[in-house]
Amino acid sequence: MSVRQKLLAAAFASIIAFAASPASSQVLHYANQGELKSLDPDTLKETTTIAHLAHVYEGLVTRDKDLKVVPALAESWETLTPTHWRFHLRKGVKFHNGDAFTADDVIFSAQRVRAKGSNFLSNVPPDAKFVKVDDYTVDVMLDSPNPILISQWDSWYIMDKKWCEEHDAVAPTPASATTPSYAALHENGTGPFMIVSHQPGVKTVFKVNPNWWGKPEHNLKEIDFTPIASDATRVAALLSGEVDVVEPVPIQDIQRVNASGVATVMNGPELRTIFLGMDQSRDELLYSNVKGKNPFKDVRVREAFYKAIDVDLIKSRVMRGLSTPSALMIAPPLFALSKDFTRPKADVEGAKKLMAEAGYPNGFEVTLDCPNDRYVNDAAICQAVVGMLARIKVKVDLLAQPKAQFFAKVLKPGGYKTSFYLLGWTPASLDSHNVLHDIMGCRNDPKDPTRGEANLGGYCNKELDALADKILVESDTNKRNQMIKQAFEIGIKDYAYIPLHQQALSWGVSKKVKLTQRADNEVLLYWATKQEE
Repeated sequence: MSVRQKLLAAAFASIIAFAASPASSQVLHYANQGELKSLDPDTLKETTTIAHLAHVYEGLVTRDKDLKVVPALAESWETLTPTHWRFHLRKGVKFHNGDAFTADDVIFSAQRVRAKGSNFLSNVPPDAKFVKVDDYTVDVMLDSPNPILISQWDSWYIMDKKWCEEHDAVAPTPASATTPSYAALHENGTGPFMIVSHQPGVKTVFKVNPNWWGKPEHNLKEIDFTPIASDATRVAALLSGEVDVVEPVPIQDIQRVNASGVATVMNGPELRTIFLGMDQSRDELLYSNVKGKNPFKDVRVREAFYKAIDVDLIKSRVMRGLSTPSALMIAPPLFALSKDFTRPKADVEGAKKLMAEAGYPNGFEVTLDCPNDRYVNDAAICQAVVGMLARIKVKVDLLAQPKAQFFAKVLKPGGYKTSFYLLGWTPASLDSHNVLHDIMGCRNDPKDPTRGEANLGGYCNKELDALADKILVESDTNKRNQMIKQAFEIGIKDYAYIPLHQQALSWGVSKKVKLTQRADNEVLLYWATKQEE
């Protein structure tokens, strides 16, 4: 998590961008370490899922290869007043089933993305009122100015109102759903590809949409996606020619792939920040041997965990140099004053002293929730954290699971089911406000139910929230940056989170395929070309 996030929309865990010259129609075989569980575009705000679905669904806007917000289903827009936006919709667009795209679908999708079960609540502000002017014009009325209103709309995908009603898919499918909805197993978007076959965890087949409104920038007729969890198997499939593109290439295999003569590795720093979060809201942790109280409510314990974790050692030993240790919860390219922050070095003895002062000289036991197929070396990072915290006598029980199970657990309705967790975040808006609002904002705000949408641990500081609200409407860049700096300083003082690093993206690409990395180093399969077989 250059500049990044709506990069999500760039597809397949990062957009496989291929420079276009559709001389022939080819089948592209693509493998990722994780699966595509749900096709419901409102289920899971996770980069890889959003990128996959960007091939079939579209928003009113999208982002180009330079990450600039550009028209998609909205041909143009203007702000009539600071609180009144008008969107002119693209005419002649059809959903994959032939239904016409109109303003009714936009209004329906604006309601659906903010409904219970959606994981994209903050993409469309709760105060935004959508008004149909005519079939191809929609007004959006706001209670207060929001200069970055559309910055997250490239991953807010428009759905077919009629299709959703016909298939009992009006409500979003929660990430924790145990029974898939029709929308989780089928799609009906407007994008350049159509999903003709979807077997979750096995294979998903994308075929070109011959009626797409845009001009294709690829020479593909089909994309076959297969999840391959095993690093060794995934790399072997690339080197044997079984697949054309894989993501990620394990760090230890990068040199071998580059020396193979049949494939190369495209890599570069990502804008996603990998971090650790702690449950700071419950009176008693769900997964700990400490009963009757919550150790993480004590800032000394949070500081001790922070000091015990050596991000430089994680960089050298686990990431083999392919990470950038972070002092903030946002990547440096996304915040102009990030250079003013320096992450302190690990201090195990200082951490031990803090644990003793907090009443835990012999540590305690806690479970760490971690995905094992989502981020680069995610399980290995968590294993390293287990060892580092053992030095301050904290016994960490590691629960590493595939991302489908991980997200279903930690995002469970009725309260996030985790005590200590690893997560990655790229601000969808490519702006600090997203982090301060979605990750660091107080949950259960009656005035803003979307605040803290991704705040799994329940950290809360009202002073930070007040600053975030001012940041949203401030138009003076210098004033805004100073307020952002102040807000991050509050979070650091509170040891709200433990930022680890920004990882490097690594795509394995057959020499028969041409990909173009976006400005954020992400790569989209709908920009791909492949040599004729």
